[in-house]
Amino acid sequence: MDQKLYRSIIGSLLYLTTYRLDILFSVCICARFQSNPKESHLSAAKRIIKYIITTPKLGLWYPKEGGFTLLGYSDADLAGCKVDRKSTSGTCQLLGNKLVSWFSRKWSTVALSTAEAEYVALGSCCSEILWIQQQLRDFRIEESCTEIKCDHNNVINLTKNPIMHSRAKHIEIRHYFIRDHV
Repeated sequence: MDQKLYRSIIGSLLYLTTYRLDILFSVCICARFQSNPKESHLSAAKRIIKYIITTPKLGLWYPKEGGFTLLGYSDADLAGCKVDRKSTSGTCQLLGNKLVSWFSRKWSTVALSTAEAEYVALGSCCSEILWIQQQLRDFRIEESCTEIKCDHNNVINLTKNPIMHSRAKHIEIRHYFIRDHV
């Protein structure tokens, strides 16, 4: 197995993931085996290339039209991984109708409730929105009020009620406490 060939294929595929998010998971799995690739890994990388060739119109496209309205989406699942029962959370941020930032992350700890998982994901989305707003201010684009979409009613009610914020602080503290001591 030619390691140099495999590494160059994976490097090219990693470059493509900047606008072809649909291949990101598969390419990252293949990238784990760069130090000792086997024929099966090369075969998987070639299948990804064939997929890219057969789907040339898929990808992220940024049209000229569209405004500068910032919008965030947040979601999480509770114990989504069947092996270790850890949650996965993710957010994406759009500027107008263009995706400008996103992440999806498997937690290093087990969430105690769906509300906790959603609340932490919402907090991550909020911090990313604040960072993007600062970047926009650097370009003299003022975005003061940003809508963040969340699909969990308890978390929405929690964020709307200022009295409940002090009662819910244990969610974030407990999350970091568990992460630090596992």
